[in-house]
Amino acid sequence: MLKILPLLSALAKPQLLTFNRRGLCKSLFTMSKGETLTTKPPKRVNEEKEDSGEMEQVTKRLKSEGEHTEDEKKYPKKKVVLLLAYSGKGYYGMQRNPGNSQFITIEDELVTALIKSGCIPENHGEEMKKMSFQRCARTDKGVSAAGQVVSLKLWLIEDIVEKINEHLPQQIRVLGLKRVTQGFNSKNNCDARTYSYTLPTVAFAPKDYNVQKSSDFRLEPETLHRVNRLFALYKGTHNFHNFTSQKSPQDPSARRYITEMSCGEPFLCSDAEFAEITVRGQSFMLHQIRKMIGLVVAVIKGYARENVLERSWGQEKVDVPKAPGLGLVLERVHFDRYNKRFGGDGLHECLEWQQEEEAIKAFKEAHIYPSIVETECQEGSMVSWMATLPIHDFEATAAETQENKDQKQEHEDRGNESD
Repeated sequence: MLKILPLLSALAKPQLLTFNRRGLCKSLFTMSKGETLTTKPPKRVNEEKEDSGEMEQVTKRLKSEGEHTEDEKKYPKKKVVLLLAYSGKGYYGMQRNPGNSQFITIEDELVTALIKSGCIPENHGEEMKKMSFQRCARTDKGVSAAGQVVSLKLWLIEDIVEKINEHLPQQIRVLGLKRVTQGFNSKNNCDARTYSYTLPTVAFAPKDYNVQKSSDFRLEPETLHRVNRLFALYKGTHNFHNFTSQKSPQDPSARRYITEMSCGEPFLCSDAEFAEITVRGQSFMLHQIRKMIGLVVAVIKGYARENVLERSWGQEKVDVPKAPGLGLVLERVHFDRYNKRFGGDGLHECLEWQQEEEAIKAFKEAHIYPSIVETECQEGSMVSWMATLPIHDFEATAAETQENKDQKQEHEDRGNESD
């Protein structure tokens, strides 16, 4: 028994450590059953493999998100503004409605063109905040623009304006591009907006005029003078709570500042007489301009007295008609404060578009004016809308009855397709 113990002890004792030529340590343990255990590969090798796999996944994810590092080095993403012109016919306004593909907007077309031209990653189309997108004005259904401005971050690829326009329909064009400061916001930095409204002058005819002969009507200078006198009353700061929806007289945001409003000389187009109204203000609420025009038309035609304008700015509820949206055009937006601060710093350009004036004029003559005139002559939206004016109660001081609301809505649905 005593002779067996040293033998067992020798079998269980580990062998001496041996070193290879590189000095790496190897240890072998011989167990009683004759099994030999070898050490596992160093842990850091596994970690390197795991890190490599993770890096590969991160790279794929970054590529899927559109983070093309090579493209960014060649074409850095910069903050710019785009000058847009478009005819609003057939579109449901300017602002995009994600997830609502049946109502196509101007921004739907623009974002698609930006992606196809390689100016933005594809995923920015679904989350527009990723490119810091902001429009200067949110035009309604059927409303056109000759000087809309949007701000966003994009890749400054070569021939960028031409490549964007290649993927836009003819009735939407990018007419200019300028670099701006990183913190620029086209809506917040805008000081004022100028709109025009083109309408047939028969809108200012007496209420007993035969609208079947609307193309024969000609606006008298005396009537035009009266129209401009009434429009001038809008100048200054007033409470326009009656000129939009869901605004109380106490809401501070209902107070708006108007700097200009007038009607130009009439002109003939397609054997009918038209005139263009111009209005400039700090900002406008939903339907405000159309209601401002609608109320003056009601006064000129003899449906309402002139004092209805001042009453409409008071605390009481006034029934204000809303003119059709067909003739409304966003002419230009103004950035006076931005231009004064950054326009002369040597790094940034003034946001003025003198060099693009010819292109703007050409687009209006090719796409906006013909669309307004042809649609008016074919559909008669203004004449149909004028037929709803007798339904309005301009002397009422209380809220309308539901019956009157339903009746007016029925007429507007039939005669105001562009709204």
